[in-house]
Amino acid sequence: MSNTSYKNWKERLHEIIYEADTPAGKLFDVVLLVAIIASILLVMLESVKSIDIKYHNLLNISEWIITILFSIEYIARIITVNKPLKYITSFYGVIDLLSTIPKYLSLIFGGVHALAALRALRLLRVFRILKLARYLGASNNLVNALKASRAKISVFLFAVIIVAVILGTIMYMIEGEENGFTNIPKSVYWCIVTLTTVGFGDIAPQTPLGQFIASLVMILGYGIIAVPTGIVSAEYTNQNKEEKQKKEDTVHVNSQSCRNCLKEKHQDNADFCYNCGEKLHP
Repeated sequence: MSNTSYKNWKERLHEIIYEADTPAGKLFDVVLLVAIIASILLVMLESVKSIDIKYHNLLNISEWIITILFSIEYIARIITVNKPLKYITSFYGVIDLLSTIPKYLSLIFGGVHALAALRALRLLRVFRILKLARYLGASNNLVNALKASRAKISVFLFAVIIVAVILGTIMYMIEGEENGFTNIPKSVYWCIVTLTTVGFGDIAPQTPLGQFIASLVMILGYGIIAVPTGIVSAEYTNQNKEEKQKKEDTVHVNSQSCRNCLKEKHQDNADFCYNCGEKLHP
């Protein structure tokens, strides 16, 4: 194979594997997602003893077939980029590797193949296939809202911890060891469980005064849940307003991937990578 033919073959393979805007690229990614979902279902079915006993060989062979296909895909991703190490150490590169090696490790260490469920992380590629990247702004707004709220929420959580310690200590003094409140840490644990409305039921107050305080704690719990929700909602609203103001300046991007640095989200009709300057089209 001549250098020109190899280069053309490499560029074509890169377009199929890394691009989601071409018919071949989209087909490849859809088939990949189907394989990922199938592999996860196989791991889940194998964990059911009754099914594993009856279909163990079929499940095992199917897992090996999918693992080998993933291995071939992983190698193909490496050889079609200019800087393989950059892909290997990238987020998707690490996930692709972790989703492939568990089955091989199961030959040495028993039970490790269950880690193949990590393949679920590869489903993140659905954002590229369905072109959902344009909607990632909403998730970014949520992240920004959480960051903007962290100071207020931190103060609020600190106040909740203080309340839990005080009420837990009071319940320890009222109920005592005979009712399950054997020490202050365990009483604080009960208070936190009650405040969060989880209510495991492993400890419960028996005295009328203790039950009255417990009722107040449960009612207080609903208010505690509402406060951080309101803080984040307010910040999220602010983020949405800022997003609308910037909307007019937004430039549409696609899923085209740079062979040199693997960066995506290039502007439509761009000829060069915005990150490294590599030519996007051969």
